Amino acid sequence: MGSGQVTSSVPSEFTGKHVTVAGLGVSGVPAAKVLSGLGAHVTVVNDGDDERARAQAAELEALGVTVRLGDGDTLPEGTELIVTAPGWKPTKPLFTAAGQAGVPVWGDVELAWRLRGPDAAPWLAVTGTNGKTTTVQMLASILKAAGLRTAAVGNIGVSLLDAVTGEEQYDVLAVELSSYQLHWAPSLRAHSAAVLNLAPDHLDWHGSMEAYAADKGRIYEGNRVACVYNVADKATEDLVREADVEEGCRAIGFTLGTPGPSQLGVVEGILVDRAFVENRQKNAQELAEVSDVNPPAPHNVANALAAAALARAFGVPAAAVRDGLRAFTPDAHRIAHVADVDEVAYVDDSKATNTHAAEASLAAYESIVWIAGGLAKGATFDELVTGAAKRLRGAVLIGADRALIREALARHAPEVPVVDLDRTDTGAMLQAVQEARRLARPGDTVLLAPACASMDMFTNYNKRGDAFAEAVRELGA
Repeated sequence: MGSGQVTSSVPSEFTGKHVTVAGLGVSGVPAAKVLSGLGAHVTVVNDGDDERARAQAAELEALGVTVRLGDGDTLPEGTELIVTAPGWKPTKPLFTAAGQAGVPVWGDVELAWRLRGPDAAPWLAVTGTNGKTTTVQMLASILKAAGLRTAAVGNIGVSLLDAVTGEEQYDVLAVELSSYQLHWAPSLRAHSAAVLNLAPDHLDWHGSMEAYAADKGRIYEGNRVACVYNVADKATEDLVREADVEEGCRAIGFTLGTPGPSQLGVVEGILVDRAFVENRQKNAQELAEVSDVNPPAPHNVANALAAAALARAFGVPAAAVRDGLRAFTPDAHRIAHVADVDEVAYVDDSKATNTHAAEASLAAYESIVWIAGGLAKGATFDELVTGAAKRLRGAVLIGADRALIREALARHAPEVPVVDLDRTDTGAMLQAVQEARRLARPGDTVLLAPACASMDMFTNYNKRGDAFAEAVRELGA
């Protein structure tokens, strides 16, 4: 349907209901349109009152929606339900007031789940601290290779509301879900789901690591066929053990090592399945080669195994796993090879905005000149540096919180030469790449894996990666 209004001649559970939509933006505007089309009395509340918000408000008001800009904390009188943007913190006064008034709070994912028709496509759902988008895109590619009508939806740009209320028919949906979205989706029950990994992230929103993990674990609730977990990350398996699933639902592990029964793993460069085969105690099914994964870095092979596990849980044949992985092209700025200059590889992983993602990136190369730094978001770097020390040829540090990384390098890798660029203008990236070139030797990889957010210097991680790629092109010119 795009983001147009849904209208229905059939009375719905929302007809005449007073619903407050919390937040304009990518989820709020479609939610307001859908609910209005279903006959609800919709009021949108929004913290901001800028030009973009006023334009969105005018569009919604033309549909009969009430919009209150600059006041996202007050619960409108008569509210019977709140549908919130996923990023709004549970501690907001609006939600406190809702709790006191007994008003339920849903996210857009919850709304989409409840609006599915009787013949709705099942959901194969993915969450985790890192790798979600890549895994969901790989999964969609595999499902398409099997001839299934599918789409990658959720936290990656395509609104779930659009997918479930639109005219296009799907056989199955590949759904990326953030911890925020899961927090506000109590009724969600996936066909099968995966938690890829767990590392501290968004703790300011969730309040604690325990609360963050619990919200991630909601993805397993009510699973019908498979709960997919990471053998190397015990916390993901613990979430499976704690989940209340349908009878017959199986725990399926993925590992970069040799798989045991009910696992997918790697044997001599081959991705193999010992979960969805006859007599899994003795048999294994070859799915693809590691070289079919793009790029074949260890953490990306893990993503591919998780995607394969979900696809196999849905009954996809082995050949479609191979074909889907071969057809998959990763997004920009995700461990993307930019160029080789003077026998040195330059790799852009600007998407590595936290230490967990940077750790996976650093593990993919043998000898690295590391470009890192930015906004640390409260992170510490000792563990990251300790794990990567033996691979580091040198480091070039940029950004507001670079001193935290410099100090970790001094403590745990004192022999590694460090260039500390005392500037946070966008031109710093060109100098950083030039300094990295000076430190690198033939066969090395210059790796942008900042382990930090970008907003101190760049609009977003995409702009940071673009600046890196442009600087590398200047080297080769």
